[in-house]
Amino acid sequence: MCVVAYSTITLIRQVFHMLKAIGSKKELSSDSYYSHVSDIINSSELDKLKEITHHISTTRFQHCLNVSYYTYLICKKLHLDARAAARAGLLHDLFYYDRKKYNKSKIRGQLSHSSMHSRLAVENAADLTDISDLERDMIENHMWPMTRSFPKYKESYIITLTDKYCAVLEFCIPRIKTVLS
Repeated sequence: MCVVAYSTITLIRQVFHMLKAIGSKKELSSDSYYSHVSDIINSSELDKLKEITHHISTTRFQHCLNVSYYTYLICKKLHLDARAAARAGLLHDLFYYDRKKYNKSKIRGQLSHSSMHSRLAVENAADLTDISDLERDMIENHMWPMTRSFPKYKESYIITLTDKYCAVLEFCIPRIKTVLS
């Protein structure tokens, strides 16, 4: 029983640490991360994402920032292309339609939201800035296995997992805060 309680407390502490990072207003402009995204992070295209609710407790911009930063950290630690990771993470959900309305009005033969938004995001990203083949693959396949093609790069698998991890935490933040308050 004592081991279970200790494990639960340890898990809660880890979650709170990560929640703080995800939900934080951490000033990233002094971090090395910022040098990789400084040319796009304040664009009007990304500013539009600040007005769109995403995963219940955040905005689409904050979600993209979360995925970008954590994918960057993981890729940096693994000596992979951290620059591409930061940029693709910031651009991976660069679409503006309401996914709930899209899903409700979906007609037979129309792409699922999972496939559609990643295609739109890569088009919007390419309109905003030059994107490499690696960045393109990361954005197009961040919803794998919902996408038809397999990711081609290690970084693409990392963004896929990081996106899911951030989404789960963003869904859970309000519920955890409610339970613990």
